[in-house]
Amino acid sequence: MLPKRRVFDSRRPLLSVVVPCYNEAEVLAHTHDRLSRVLDGLPDFDCEQIYVDDGSADGTWDLINSLARSSGSTRAMRLSRNFGHQSACLAGLRESRGDAVVVIDADLQDPPEVIAEMAALWRDGWSVVSARRRSRAGETVFKRATAAAFYRVLGAISDRPPELDTGDFRLMDRELVELLSVSLEQDLYLRGAVSWFGLPETSVPYDRDARYAGASKYTLRKMLALSRNGLLANSSLPLRLPAYVGALALVGGATAAAVRRDVRLLAASGAFGVQALALGVVGEYLDAVLRQVRGRPHYVVGERLEAISGSVHLEERVAL
Repeated sequence: MLPKRRVFDSRRPLLSVVVPCYNEAEVLAHTHDRLSRVLDGLPDFDCEQIYVDDGSADGTWDLINSLARSSGSTRAMRLSRNFGHQSACLAGLRESRGDAVVVIDADLQDPPEVIAEMAALWRDGWSVVSARRRSRAGETVFKRATAAAFYRVLGAISDRPPELDTGDFRLMDRELVELLSVSLEQDLYLRGAVSWFGLPETSVPYDRDARYAGASKYTLRKMLALSRNGLLANSSLPLRLPAYVGALALVGGATAAAVRRDVRLLAASGAFGVQALALGVVGEYLDAVLRQVRGRPHYVVGERLEAISGSVHLEERVAL
């Protein structure tokens, strides 16, 4: 059964679009123009755009300033340094005011035109509308294969599996945005957290485009870190894996010892490997616990630009 359709009698709902940016000066003007055309084509919504500069080292912030001053519906914030994509997304969600909020990257791989279909499904009552990748143009065979494998492994072992083949390009209802905004989780994995809350969710298939300009900011190291966070945050299987491996090693050693009638085979049945693996997995969780109990903020706001006044407000370092 579909959720109940949302009806707004006295006003038009506000749709916020959060755009995390990191060194996107080459493409950002094109992104803003294309996104603005899409939002202008949504007569049933009031819209705002929120750009989050995640500590860019190029001219991204200057360009955002220019775009915001020429548009009354654009706001922006600049983080004091590069805190990472997930933190930038969270900063934008906390800054948003919309009844529904869309997160979309600035590189135009995710087509803004899909937002119209997302907004329609949200009006139909869905709390989460994820964009599901049907194809991935401009990406290497290695990246496509590893991404497909990761999402399927994560789905198989997760306590609450996220939608297959989805990233952070999605629409979220204000209720979910508020829940995410108060999260204390340090290594927040947004796409996993979204599914964990269990709110009504659907997806929209789309074909992912190649980057309009520039190069991907997600290096192999960053992708591995994101994958690690996703696995640790959404599954308890890694914590239980040493027990499974240990039990398997003991059964195998006992079987070999019985068949060969040599008890030494039991004692030598991979003891070092099992111990090393167990310590490695426990170490991963201890590392995650250490980062959590430090209590550091997800990000620090260096500057904030309000479209109402059209001026940049230099603030004290605000930790959030």
